[in-house]
Amino acid sequence: MEEKTIELITKLALQALEEQQNHTNGFMVPVGVSARHVHLTKEHVEALFGAGHTLHKKKDLMGGQFAAEECVTIVGLKLRAIENVRVLGPCRSKSQVEISATDALKLGVKAPIRESGNIAGSAPIALVGPKGAIYLNEGCIIAKRHIHMSPKDAEAAGVKDGDVVSVKADNERGTVFNHVQIRVHDSFTLEMHIDTDEANASKIVTGSTVRII
Repeated sequence: MEEKTIELITKLALQALEEQQNHTNGFMVPVGVSARHVHLTKEHVEALFGAGHTLHKKKDLMGGQFAAEECVTIVGLKLRAIENVRVLGPCRSKSQVEISATDALKLGVKAPIRESGNIAGSAPIALVGPKGAIYLNEGCIIAKRHIHMSPKDAEAAGVKDGDVVSVKADNERGTVFNHVQIRVHDSFTLEMHIDTDEANASKIVTGSTVRII
């Protein structure tokens, strides 16, 4: 009887230690650095690249998205431009431009920090392609930092879709990112997305790992 009691206490102590270590270490997440890019409607694809044009896949991305061969030039209100901005497919219901804060300064636009798809009242921007140009009254944003997760990863991390967490990069900069949104979907691969400004400031590159704290 005494041996069983000791065995049970030992088991419980080991479990408690493991939970404490997991809490201390945090849930590790690989990082993908997201460069400026554009999402387009079918109508806008044709306006920029010609009637009947469809996007040509260059590289598969998570969630059924892909980097297209096509690129455009984006132009701010002061006619300052950034060339060779990658288009991502497939086509969306609304066109959207995602840039960094540094890009916004260069273009002279006041792009708000938003979750992808939330473009109401965002900054205006013009796009120029080989066959034409379009002007968006709204649609230019700085993407809110976020973590893509599968349901299994979310369960392991103890989070759910829509949660907001803090994340730390344990490198020489030791940067802590607050307000990181969790996005959960069956098609997602575990990865935190930050823009080039955030990556450069924290000395992070694609393939680095961070931990939820």
